Amino acid sequence: MFTDQAPLDASSLHEDMLRVSDRLPTEEERRRVRHLDIQTLHDSLSDDHLADVILQCPLLESLVLSGAPETTDRTVVLLAQNATHLHGLNLSNCVEVTDVGILELTNKSLPLQWLFLNGVIGLTDPSISAIAKTCSRLVELELCDLPLLTPLAVRDIWSYSRKLRVLRLANCPLLSDKAFPAPPAAEPPPGIADDEKPLPHRPTTWLENLPPLILRHCTENLRILDLTACKVTDDAVDGIVVHAPKIQTLILSGCIMLTDRSLESICKLGDHLDVLMLAHVSNITDRAVFQIARSCPQLRCVDVAFCRNLTDMAVFELACLARLRRLSLVRVHKITDLAVCALAEQASQLERLHLSYCDQLSLDSIHLLLRKSRHLQHLTATGVPAFRRQGVHRFSDPPPPTSTQDQQAAFRVFTGDRVAALRHFLDKEEQRQRDAEANNIPFVPRDDDKLDLY
Repeated sequence: MFTDQAPLDASSLHEDMLRVSDRLPTEEERRRVRHLDIQTLHDSLSDDHLADVILQCPLLESLVLSGAPETTDRTVVLLAQNATHLHGLNLSNCVEVTDVGILELTNKSLPLQWLFLNGVIGLTDPSISAIAKTCSRLVELELCDLPLLTPLAVRDIWSYSRKLRVLRLANCPLLSDKAFPAPPAAEPPPGIADDEKPLPHRPTTWLENLPPLILRHCTENLRILDLTACKVTDDAVDGIVVHAPKIQTLILSGCIMLTDRSLESICKLGDHLDVLMLAHVSNITDRAVFQIARSCPQLRCVDVAFCRNLTDMAVFELACLARLRRLSLVRVHKITDLAVCALAEQASQLERLHLSYCDQLSLDSIHLLLRKSRHLQHLTATGVPAFRRQGVHRFSDPPPPTSTQDQQAAFRVFTGDRVAALRHFLDKEEQRQRDAEANNIPFVPRDDDKLDLY
């Protein structure tokens, strides 16, 4: 049963009661609590109980209810009416909330600065447009996993939410180019040649008939933009970069229609860009990665997982990035030991490297990487045949309990001290091999840490 009892320290009552985490405040705390944070899932927390508490918390400034999925519009309406100082609200995964509750929030002109509505699947365009038009102080807005969100509401965000620093729109299946600023000189679609047979007529939808979004201002404050799995093309990326020229984190993973032309546009971000996520953008090539690495020297995190056209040449360029901390090359099948050796020699600040399912790699190149990259704290090599070598599995993190038997057998993830332990093991193996060669003794790999040859 969900209770609102918690041990109290009377000496620090005033300080501690400003924030309450993963429980409801007691009756004594409710009049003074300012930050209520319920992230841990509580199935026994009913909407009735939550609504009663909200009524007695007039000083709330921030509220996180992602751990209270039974929250309904009634609680949101009561919150809007009573918490007049509310500047932050997280209703992620509160699937019972609808436009009714969100429209009440906007009607009360609350001083909201951040609003997270991820996975609130019933929300539609009117409530999102109302947020954009009325919440003029918004700095962070997260609208991921909203199946009913269309370009119409997102256009209002670009038009009215001038102070946004963070905008997340991941996994919104209806979003297309129409949701984003048009490039300044968009070329008309190519005409049909005289000798080509015209395509049969296809009825257009109202979304397709929307005119291009022409903005007369720049979104200078935007720093983080997440468009994971949105159906955008190179034109949308071009328009975004022109109108938001200071983006630092750009997430385009799963935007499968993008090509090298998008990366050419992204190059305009220059020194501002430090995180670029392009997983599953499989049409990009080495040439575009060259341009990105040379135009955006401050990059510290790059994800090109599942980009099947990339080769060692792309990794050579990425290895030259002085600030590179995290690199994902999962299922980039064409890379070889040469790429890993380049990272070992040049990417001296590398902390996290993902090489899973890169099946051309050997343990020798990984050993060189481990010896050279002393900052490395996380290495994934699941599905790499060389890591089936006996003894190596001892240093891997345990696989997730939900994984199948085959997945558990292939799992190779090394973090923290396990990275150092793997390095020490391979150092001893190398020493044994040298001793064996010096004494003309056949070398036999073993899974223990002893240095003796027999």
